[in-house]
Amino acid sequence: MFGIVRGSARVRAALALAVVTVVTGCGALGATGTHAAPGGGLEKTTLKVSILPTTDLAPFWLAQDEGYFQAEGLTVESVIAASGQASLAKSISGDADIAFSTYPPFFTARSTGAADMQLVADATSVNAKSNAIVTVPNSPVKTIYDLATAKIAITAKNTASDLLTRSVMQDHNVDFGKVKWVLIPLPDIAAALQQGQADAAYLPEPYITQAAKTAGAIPVIDINTGATQDFPLTGYGATRKWVQENPKTLAAFQRAMQKATHDATFDRAKVEPLLVRFAKIDEDTAKLLTLPGYGSILDSRRLQRVPDLLLQLGAIPKPIDVNSMIGPQAGR
Repeated sequence: MFGIVRGSARVRAALALAVVTVVTGCGALGATGTHAAPGGGLEKTTLKVSILPTTDLAPFWLAQDEGYFQAEGLTVESVIAASGQASLAKSISGDADIAFSTYPPFFTARSTGAADMQLVADATSVNAKSNAIVTVPNSPVKTIYDLATAKIAITAKNTASDLLTRSVMQDHNVDFGKVKWVLIPLPDIAAALQQGQADAAYLPEPYITQAAKTAGAIPVIDINTGATQDFPLTGYGATRKWVQENPKTLAAFQRAMQKATHDATFDRAKVEPLLVRFAKIDEDTAKLLTLPGYGSILDSRRLQRVPDLLLQLGAIPKPIDVNSMIGPQAGR
């Protein structure tokens, strides 16, 4: 969905820079906050979190808006990234302390050796009607079986959009070997469907609702079925070194996110205005769209589904044990 990190020389260089940044920054003192004085307190009081403006971030924005971070002694700054890949790179380079992304980039980074990332908080799972393969009325695609020879729009190969689409097709015995994958950024997919550049597309909310309004898009199949039902979608991660150096800061971030996630889950009225303000969604779309399943606690059994699917579809070369990537969690 948001892109994938690959084991390039540039990313490895960024990782090296992150290590240098953490080592040289740990002993510094200042108004922005690094290590607290001996005897207690947070290691850092200012935290930079790399994010993307999607509906998955509602609990994060709620924690900022309602002062949950501030109550934990944290000043949290958002660093906007263009994709999950870019978000992860900011954490690796030290431009951000914590990165938000779909899950595949975290596991691919571990698999390629690009970064030793730890998962520090859950964010969202696929919900009924929150992610779907869609088409438009004038497309040759009418059912999932028509996808076998279709032009399908995704954001990039080996991303959540690619992997979940292929998994759903596989569940229905639809061969994806002859599919023409068309790589298109999420904001441009509705227009691409309208103009015939793609016959179908993977879309998450709010793009499903927006595409329905602008292009008459209709679902071919809900992603929340079969092997991808309730599939873990997005989360937060940080480099292992950062996690080891900042345990109290991490626990404060986690406590604030747990409270915000609880409130976002049970009070939609708090979520919709945040989507209008931060995700730049109009009020009508905010009322109509299906929200993802919000969560904050990392469950290794549930998350194991992600690297298992990556392995099954050939996106990583060998198994990954999720337990080896889950960092300490507040309250556990």
